[in-house]
Amino acid sequence: MRFPRASGILLHPTSLPGRFGIGDLGPEAYRFVDFLVAAGQKVWQVLPLGPTGWDNSPYESLSAFAGNPLLISLEKLLEHGYLAEADLATVLAFPETRVNFAQAAAYRRPLLRKAFAAFTETGEYRRFEEESREWLEPFACFMALKSVNNGESWTKWNPARPVNKDEVRFHKFQQFEFFCQWGELKRYCGARGIRIMGDLPFYVEHDSADVWAHPTWFDLGPQGNPMSVGGVPPDYFSATGQRWGNPTYRWDRLAQSGYGWWVQRMRSAVAIFDMVRLDHFRGFQAYWEVPAAKPTAIEGRWVTGPGAELFEVAQKKLGALPFVAEDLGSITPEVDTLREKLLFPGMKVLQFAFGSDPGNRTYLPHNYPQNAVAYTGTHDNDTAIGWWTSRKEYIASKDARSERERAEIYFGTDGTRIHWAFIRAVMASVADTAIIPLQDVLGLGSDARMNTPGTATGNWRWRYSKEALTPQLADRLRALTQLCDR
Repeated sequence: MRFPRASGILLHPTSLPGRFGIGDLGPEAYRFVDFLVAAGQKVWQVLPLGPTGWDNSPYESLSAFAGNPLLISLEKLLEHGYLAEADLATVLAFPETRVNFAQAAAYRRPLLRKAFAAFTETGEYRRFEEESREWLEPFACFMALKSVNNGESWTKWNPARPVNKDEVRFHKFQQFEFFCQWGELKRYCGARGIRIMGDLPFYVEHDSADVWAHPTWFDLGPQGNPMSVGGVPPDYFSATGQRWGNPTYRWDRLAQSGYGWWVQRMRSAVAIFDMVRLDHFRGFQAYWEVPAAKPTAIEGRWVTGPGAELFEVAQKKLGALPFVAEDLGSITPEVDTLREKLLFPGMKVLQFAFGSDPGNRTYLPHNYPQNAVAYTGTHDNDTAIGWWTSRKEYIASKDARSERERAEIYFGTDGTRIHWAFIRAVMASVADTAIIPLQDVLGLGSDARMNTPGTATGNWRWRYSKEALTPQLADRLRALTQLCDR
């Protein structure tokens, strides 16, 4: 599916500013949309919106369908009468530009329970409950059982502990509020010409409502533990590959079922987003399967995925699929053939363009196809300034020196305001869509990096300060956007 020529900004809602420790769907989200409009942008890209687990990664969610309750705006709960002014009068001294997930959760969760106590079921709620029943009921039961089992993984639960019906209702209420607030924000975006690009992860977390409710769809042993897990072989990011720990799929069983669970996931994604990035697209052609007993991804193997069949089934039920294929990493001609057959745009990341391998040249802007989404960098990359600085610091390395020299020649710069050189290059390319992480628009260094693959702590915590989005910045970005016909 082709998208109209446009540009946008990558920013996860947790990175929005605000008073309550973590970005949410409240007033600052609307101010960010207003900034997008002022800057001439037409796309807001976010990461997965699900409830996160112990390491706070949006790619390791407790549900493939649910929303993260920490993103529920307390100020909107106040507007709806579920909370009183006094409830929000005392605010902890949260860090302004870093998310402290534990602190934010400890502050917000009692207020969400207080809002639930003031909630009365409405016709709108009952319609949401009925329309979402297929995933909402098992998710709410999963969360209630997880609570009564002190947060343990579902394979360790005590089967004698009953479900608390009021706890089930609380989790349903949170989901209702999340999707009401998300729907309101999405409509605000749509009325202003802003499309939201969401993210559909390839895998789901083992300790999730999905695996607990549908164990037959996954490669599990008799006790419910994974027999094999997903990952990628050694690559640009890690010498030992990445062992993600998510259970792999039983694609044979999913195929026999008509891929119903996957179609349901896709239906949910296209309902809440205008565009959807398919994370780890190459897994649909072939995925790296790692024996669960192995500590790294080195000893994995490639296993054939569902291929075009899954998407053909989905298209028959859902119509045109507004998908973007995340086709980074070990991409083979077979993966390219699958993507081209489905007419999905792929991704081009400028930071990958200057390596010595000839394959890196495909990431140079003059080589981009039109049906592509071009990035200065993604949530897994350093910022543009961080990337440049790291090459200056390690200039003793021949590879780093060559990489920097190639970039200097390409951009015709000594590195002064290198982030704008990156932005101009992807904006001026023929790629239909250009996406810039907000960190690059703001010209921030490595301390603003969102995620470092292969590390387990310190990620996903960056937030921008409220004063960062100035009219001058919007004007500069808008002028470049207009010049590039986006």
